[in-house]
Amino acid sequence: MIKWILILLVVAAVAGLLGFNSVSGAALTGAKILVGIVLILFLLVLFGVIAIA
Repeated sequence: MIKWILILLVVAAVAGLLGFNSVSGAALTGAKILVGIVLILFLLVLFGVIAIA
C-alpha cells in the first residue's frame, strides 16, 4: 500500500508541475485517503486489535 501512496504522490507532483490541477488534486486526495487507512491499520495492529499471524 505504501507503493501506491508513493505512486500517487509522484503523479500529483508531475501533474501539478505540468498544470493539470484537477488530476493533481485527485491523485493527492487518493494518497491522503490511503495514508489515513495505513495509519488506522497501524494503530489497530499496535494496540492488538488486529493480530498479524
